[in-house]
Amino acid sequence: MRRVLRWVFGLGLALALLVLVVAGGVAAYGYHVLQASLPALKGTRALTGLGAPVTVARDAGGVPAITGGSRTDLARALGFLHGQERFFQMDLLRRDGAGELAALVGPGALPVDRLHRVHRFRARAAAILAAMPAADRGLLDAYVAGVNAGLAALGHAPWEYTLLRQAPAPWTAADTLLVVDAMYFDLQASGPAGQLQRAAAEAALGPAMADFLFPRSTAEDAPIDGSVIPEPPIPDTGARPAAGPAPAPAPAPAEHGSNNFAVAGRLTGTGAAMLENDMHLALRVPNIWFRARMTIPGKLDLNGVTLPGTPFLVAGSNGRVAWGFTDSYTETGDAVVLQMLPGDPPRYATPSGPQPIETQHESLCAAGGGCQDFPVRETIWGPIEGTDAQGRPVAWRWVAHDPNSIRIGGMLGLEQAQDVASALAAAHEAGIPAENLLVADAAGHIAWTIIGQVPRHHGLEAGIPQSWADGQHGWDGYLAPAEVPVVRDPGSGRLWSANARVVGGAALALLGDGGYAWGARAQKIRNDLLARPSFSERDLLAIATDAEAAVLVPWQKLMLEAIAAHPQYGSLRPAVEAWGGRALPESVGYRLVRRFELASVRLIYAGLTQPLGEEIRLPGSAPRPAERLLEARPGWVPAPFHSWDELTGRALARVLTEVQSTKGGLAGFTWGAVNRTGIGNPLAAFVPGLRALTDPPDVPVAGDSIVPRVAIPGFGASERMVVSPGHEASGILEMPAGQSDNPLSPYYLAGEADWVDGRPAPLLPGPARWTLTLTP
Repeated sequence: MRRVLRWVFGLGLALALLVLVVAGGVAAYGYHVLQASLPALKGTRALTGLGAPVTVARDAGGVPAITGGSRTDLARALGFLHGQERFFQMDLLRRDGAGELAALVGPGALPVDRLHRVHRFRARAAAILAAMPAADRGLLDAYVAGVNAGLAALGHAPWEYTLLRQAPAPWTAADTLLVVDAMYFDLQASGPAGQLQRAAAEAALGPAMADFLFPRSTAEDAPIDGSVIPEPPIPDTGARPAAGPAPAPAPAPAEHGSNNFAVAGRLTGTGAAMLENDMHLALRVPNIWFRARMTIPGKLDLNGVTLPGTPFLVAGSNGRVAWGFTDSYTETGDAVVLQMLPGDPPRYATPSGPQPIETQHESLCAAGGGCQDFPVRETIWGPIEGTDAQGRPVAWRWVAHDPNSIRIGGMLGLEQAQDVASALAAAHEAGIPAENLLVADAAGHIAWTIIGQVPRHHGLEAGIPQSWADGQHGWDGYLAPAEVPVVRDPGSGRLWSANARVVGGAALALLGDGGYAWGARAQKIRNDLLARPSFSERDLLAIATDAEAAVLVPWQKLMLEAIAAHPQYGSLRPAVEAWGGRALPESVGYRLVRRFELASVRLIYAGLTQPLGEEIRLPGSAPRPAERLLEARPGWVPAPFHSWDELTGRALARVLTEVQSTKGGLAGFTWGAVNRTGIGNPLAAFVPGLRALTDPPDVPVAGDSIVPRVAIPGFGASERMVVSPGHEASGILEMPAGQSDNPLSPYYLAGEADWVDGRPAPLLPGPARWTLTLTP
């Protein structure tokens, strides 16, 4: 027995040592991969194709100041840096745009690929490249060559490929277009689901109830032209009851939007206008943007953020003009109901006569899972993406499908703009997802317009699928630059946008309604701007980081009234009374009011949309109709309730249940307990232990989706920029998650703490810590 025990012990010890050796070997190899895939920071490197040497001086945060002799050389050098620092993120974006993610990451991405491949953007890229002006194509080709040179100069492929057991494929000009296509998916509706829901609501609930529950205007609207669209009235009767329980409404989708605002030079003290921009997107490690300064001495000085995969400055300043974006939510897509004709093969009616449905065959491939045929049914208006309530096929007419959807010349023109007028001219030639563009110039002028191509609609009922067969409804090309609405130098000296309706009247008729965001954020920003007589950069940053939820004030009152009607919930009263009105991590009262609002909204919408018989997606503005009902208390009540007090009592019960299930009870029921940064590397969710290596601390953070400081877990301000053209030295630029994707980088996660705390960080790069020279 002793011999057996010694043998077992010896075997166990040997196995333990083997595990340690293997683990040590794996760790050593992992360290080698990370070390070998770090970018070159200093010294001299040859870069074929340069016309003259380019210097890259990085500061302590990894922000490069790139100095070269031509814009083409800057593009080639920027591509080199993107290829070294961000190639895997670029790969994800191009595959997202093409519907090819599963081929890299495995079968789990096939559902996304099916949604995206139907648009066949890789096939459409060829037509865009063929029509691209020679100068733009030359600059793009220089960027592409720089990307591939940067990738090849690494000592090892980026570390993510080792985890996936894949090898990176070279970058192409088409891939840059696919990165822009990925942003189309992120920023616009890529299918008819929203319009089909609106049509179903009108059919099941009646136009009056559908208009009320899914309003196109609310009291919170704050358009820059002062236009007013009345709120729809409260219907005289509630929705017709239906058999069976009401499905719980799905939460409102995150608004992929942003904030931007500008003030005229007469309000800044320097004579130069000033701009703020914070673009709200999913937050990951590394950040979607890559900060850069690009300089041609005496000719060009660009500061701001670039999008890896593309060669231009996305948002920033050139010393004469500053610009920034928010998602416009204008009508860039429409659902077309096909009028099918009898016979085989299937045909559908068009204004020019019957047309056959064409089927294109795509191949969907997944790493480790093989390939499958994926047929895409095409029409003259776009791919078929479902059916309506009557079973009729529905095609999706979308700006992103047209050759003018991507035109990089307009963005390059913005880089060269010398004043507001030339910036607007460049914007109206650009092909990117339609955005609210705000521009501010050194002479003190400000302006708003839509950048990107704007369809010319005719005969369309906004947001409702229609047949285009007889030519009475549809698109007639695109607006000419002179037709695109512009607001320039308003009397107040202030402009703002936050994804809600920006204009009314004839301008709104031209732009259409693609599902505008609720006006709560825009209203708060407008009010903050009007409350100040003058502005510095820190003043605009304070507005961008404002966490005051003025729109929740009525809900605090409603909750106190509900507690008074239901004394059994009196333990909640002190925290609700002392709620503070701000989305701060330490606030218990804020979370209580916010959860009461959400519970009430879901109960009201579940009852009133019951006749639809399907799960509905709540509109972002849903709190406003719910608030109006609870304040007015009409003579009808949503099913299954018999009184409004019964409904609010149920909402309080849901809140209390959540409190009781929280560690620490009411004292632990803080906003920060649920509202955390939630920023991580996308692979960390699938690789055990990776999060500890790649992700920043998941800390409580101020903000919400209904306040200017948009911050919810994993989503929020991807940057905060404040700049006055000509005064970049006092500009501000905060960015979460930092520049690098490599955990061994000396500047990994640099800037994260400034972003979390809302501390001003400089726009301009700091003193050079590392200098790299790229030579022809």
